[in-house]
Amino acid sequence: MQLNEQDQAFMRRSFELAAQAREQGIHPFAALLVDDKGNILLEQVNGYLPKLDMTGHAERVLMTRASQEYRPDFLAKCTMYVSAEPCAMCAGAAYWAGLGRVVYSLSEQRLKQITGNHPENPTLDLPCRVVFESGQRKVEVIGPVMEDEGAELHKDFW
Repeated sequence: MQLNEQDQAFMRRSFELAAQAREQGIHPFAALLVDDKGNILLEQVNGYLPKLDMTGHAERVLMTRASQEYRPDFLAKCTMYVSAEPCAMCAGAAYWAGLGRVVYSLSEQRLKQITGNHPENPTLDLPCRVVFESGQRKVEVIGPVMEDEGAELHKDFW
Protein backbone atom coordinates (compact mmCIF):
# COMPACT_ATOMS: atom_id res chain seq x y z
CA MET A 1 0.00 0.00 0.00
CA GLN A 2 1.40 3.37 -1.04
CA LEU A 3 1.19 6.19 1.48
CA ASN A 4 1.21 9.84 0.49
CA GLU A 5 3.88 12.18 1.89
CA GLN A 6 1.61 13.48 4.64
CA ASP A 7 0.76 9.94 5.81
CA GLN A 8 4.46 9.04 5.85
CA ALA A 9 5.33 12.15 7.85
CA PHE A 10 2.67 11.42 10.48
CA MET A 11 3.73 7.77 10.70
CA ARG A 12 7.32 8.89 11.24
CA ARG A 13 6.10 11.22 14.00
CA SER A 14 4.48 8.23 15.72
CA PHE A 15 7.86 6.44 15.46
CA GLU A 16 9.63 9.46 17.01
CA LEU A 17 7.20 9.48 19.93
CA ALA A 18 7.52 5.72 20.42
CA ALA A 19 11.34 5.98 20.34
CA GLN A 20 11.24 8.77 22.94
CA ALA A 21 9.02 6.59 25.12
CA ARG A 22 11.41 3.66 24.73
CA GLU A 23 14.34 5.86 25.83
CA GLN A 24 12.42 6.52 29.06
CA GLY A 25 11.76 2.81 29.63
CA ILE A 26 8.14 3.13 28.47
CA HIS A 27 6.67 0.52 26.14
CA PRO A 28 7.54 1.77 22.62
CA PHE A 29 4.07 2.56 21.29
CA ALA A 30 2.65 5.90 20.21
CA ALA A 31 -0.40 7.34 18.47
CA LEU A 32 -1.46 10.70 17.14
CA LEU A 33 -4.76 12.18 16.07
CA VAL A 34 -4.82 14.31 12.92
CA ASP A 35 -7.77 16.29 11.58
CA ASP A 36 -8.88 16.43 7.95
CA LYS A 37 -6.78 19.56 7.38
CA GLY A 38 -3.54 17.86 8.46
CA ASN A 39 -3.31 19.38 11.94
CA ILE A 40 -2.02 17.22 14.78
CA LEU A 41 -4.65 17.49 17.51
CA LEU A 42 -3.33 15.04 20.11
CA GLU A 43 -0.26 12.88 20.69
CA GLN A 44 0.03 9.98 23.11
CA VAL A 45 2.62 7.41 24.16
CA ASN A 46 1.91 4.20 26.02
CA GLY A 47 0.45 4.77 29.49
CA TYR A 48 1.41 1.49 31.20
CA LEU A 49 3.75 3.33 33.57
CA PRO A 50 3.82 4.50 36.31
CA LYS A 51 0.72 2.71 37.66
CA LEU A 52 1.20 -0.52 35.64
CA ASP A 53 -2.07 0.13 33.77
CA MET A 54 -2.54 -2.83 31.43
CA THR A 55 -5.23 -0.81 29.59
CA GLY A 56 -2.93 2.19 29.12
CA HIS A 57 -2.27 1.52 25.44
CA ALA A 58 -1.41 4.69 23.51
CA GLU A 59 -4.40 4.32 21.18
CA ARG A 60 -6.92 3.70 23.96
CA VAL A 61 -5.68 6.66 26.00
CA LEU A 62 -5.65 8.85 22.88
CA MET A 63 -9.20 7.85 21.97
CA THR A 64 -10.43 8.50 25.52
CA ARG A 65 -8.92 11.98 25.37
CA ALA A 66 -10.30 12.55 21.86
CA SER A 67 -13.79 11.41 22.89
CA GLN A 68 -13.76 13.89 25.76
CA GLU A 69 -12.65 16.78 23.54
CA TYR A 70 -14.44 16.13 20.22
CA ARG A 71 -17.77 14.76 19.02
CA PRO A 72 -18.05 11.65 16.81
CA ASP A 73 -19.10 13.66 13.73
CA PHE A 74 -15.80 15.58 13.95
CA LEU A 75 -13.71 12.47 14.72
CA ALA A 76 -15.24 10.71 11.69
CA LYS A 77 -13.09 13.06 9.56
CA CYS A 78 -9.92 12.38 11.58
CA THR A 79 -7.09 9.87 11.26
CA MET A 80 -5.21 8.09 14.03
CA TYR A 81 -1.62 7.22 13.12
CA VAL A 82 -0.25 4.41 15.23
CA SER A 83 3.18 2.82 15.50
CA ALA A 84 1.53 -0.60 15.88
CA GLU A 85 -1.87 -2.04 14.96
CA PRO A 86 -4.60 -1.26 17.48
CA CYS A 87 -5.52 -4.30 19.56
CA ALA A 88 -9.16 -5.29 20.03
CA MET A 89 -9.51 -2.97 23.05
CA CYS A 90 -7.98 0.00 21.21
CA ALA A 91 -9.96 -0.65 18.03
CA GLY A 92 -13.10 -0.73 20.17
CA ALA A 93 -12.17 2.59 21.75
CA ALA A 94 -11.57 4.14 18.31
CA TYR A 95 -14.88 2.77 17.06
CA TRP A 96 -16.85 4.08 20.05
CA ALA A 97 -15.18 7.50 19.82
CA GLY A 98 -16.29 7.72 16.18
CA LEU A 99 -12.88 7.74 14.47
CA GLY A 100 -13.00 7.60 10.67
CA ARG A 101 -9.55 6.35 9.69
CA VAL A 102 -6.61 4.40 11.14
CA VAL A 103 -3.12 4.11 9.65
CA TYR A 104 -0.81 1.69 11.46
CA SER A 105 2.67 0.28 11.06
CA LEU A 106 3.49 -2.93 12.92
CA SER A 107 0.81 -5.64 12.64
CA GLU A 108 -0.49 -7.41 15.74
CA GLN A 109 0.69 -10.69 14.23
CA ARG A 110 4.26 -9.49 13.82
CA LEU A 111 4.21 -7.80 17.23
CA LYS A 112 3.22 -11.13 18.77
CA GLN A 113 6.22 -12.75 17.07
CA ILE A 114 8.49 -10.10 18.57
CA THR A 115 7.08 -9.99 22.11
CA GLY A 116 6.15 -13.63 22.55
CA ASN A 117 4.11 -14.13 25.70
CA HIS A 118 5.59 -11.18 27.58
CA PRO A 119 3.58 -10.56 30.77
CA GLU A 120 3.38 -6.82 30.06
CA ASN A 121 2.19 -7.35 26.48
CA PRO A 122 0.19 -10.57 25.98
CA THR A 123 -0.57 -9.58 22.39
CA LEU A 124 -3.96 -10.40 20.88
CA ASP A 125 -3.49 -11.62 17.32
CA LEU A 126 -6.82 -10.18 16.19
CA PRO A 127 -6.74 -7.78 13.25
CA CYS A 128 -8.34 -4.42 13.99
CA ARG A 129 -10.21 -4.75 10.69
CA VAL A 130 -12.21 -7.61 12.19
CA VAL A 131 -13.23 -5.43 15.14
CA PHE A 132 -14.19 -2.51 12.91
CA GLU A 133 -16.08 -4.71 10.43
CA SER A 134 -18.22 -5.93 13.35
CA GLY A 135 -19.53 -2.42 13.94
CA GLN A 136 -22.23 -0.31 12.34
CA ARG A 137 -20.04 2.57 11.20
CA LYS A 138 -17.21 2.44 8.71
CA VAL A 139 -13.63 2.91 9.85
CA GLU A 140 -11.05 2.99 7.05
CA VAL A 141 -7.93 0.96 7.88
CA ILE A 142 -4.57 1.29 6.17
CA GLY A 143 -1.79 -1.01 7.30
CA PRO A 144 0.54 -2.52 7.94
CA VAL A 145 2.78 0.19 6.45
CA MET A 146 6.47 0.92 7.02
CA GLU A 147 6.40 -2.26 9.10
CA ASP A 148 10.15 -2.89 9.32
CA GLU A 149 10.61 0.58 10.84
CA GLY A 150 7.80 -0.08 13.28
CA ALA A 151 9.34 -3.43 14.26
CA GLU A 152 12.74 -1.84 14.85
CA LEU A 153 11.27 0.15 17.77
CA HIS A 154 10.74 -3.15 19.64
CA LYS A 155 14.10 -4.77 18.92
CA ASP A 156 15.68 -5.94 22.19
CA PHE A 157 12.98 -4.22 24.27
CA TRP A 158 10.85 -7.19 25.32
